[in-house]
Amino acid sequence: MNNEVAEKFLPIGTIVLLKGGKKELMIMSYCIVPSGEAYDKNGKVEIEDKMFDYGGCVYPEGMITSDQLFAFNHEQIEKVCYMGYVTDKQKEISKILIEGLKQRDASIEARKNGPVEGEEAAQPETTPEASPETTAPQE
Repeated sequence: MNNEVAEKFLPIGTIVLLKGGKKELMIMSYCIVPSGEAYDKNGKVEIEDKMFDYGGCVYPEGMITSDQLFAFNHEQIEKVCYMGYVTDKQKEISKILIEGLKQRDASIEARKNGPVEGEEAAQPETTPEASPETTAPQE
């Protein structure tokens, strides 16, 4: 088994060791946005609206309580200890996630930079369902 870190997103079930980590983690989910309190090795950290590449649990114990989910990014992985089950479906979801993140990052960057000179800022589409004039049906 090659211990080099592969391109993201690694399959669910992959066992990894993070840089500076002492305990292995098993990947359980992708693109998670944690809620509640979060901690790193230095103590409490601010994570509001932050998305992480992976959610995982300690291995081999697993997730004993719901507050034991570890959120981490691909670049934090030092070593792949065991590669999870790779299928065509898993490869496809990996491509979809990578493309979705590229589009999200481009959108965020575009909003930071504002409209291109000579162009008007894009206006969000308004649909009847999302329109501010739409009200709930009266009973």
